[in-house]
Amino acid sequence: MTVDKAVFSFAGIMVLASLALGWFVSPWFLLLTAFVGLNLLQAGITGFCPAARVFKALGLPVGCAFQ
Repeated sequence: MTVDKAVFSFAGIMVLASLALGWFVSPWFLLLTAFVGLNLLQAGITGFCPAARVFKALGLPVGCAFQ
């Protein structure tokens, strides 16, 4: 697994988890969905992603998106 795949998988898990929490626990968890979406938008524009830095530090090989 590369950093790219790990970031996209992590973002997908966070979106699905926050939607489930928003549905079953509290609508305030939908703010987590908005945060993840804004972070993805910011990463697409600037190329900087905090999660990619964490996955790089964990030793995952770098893919083509987050170099």
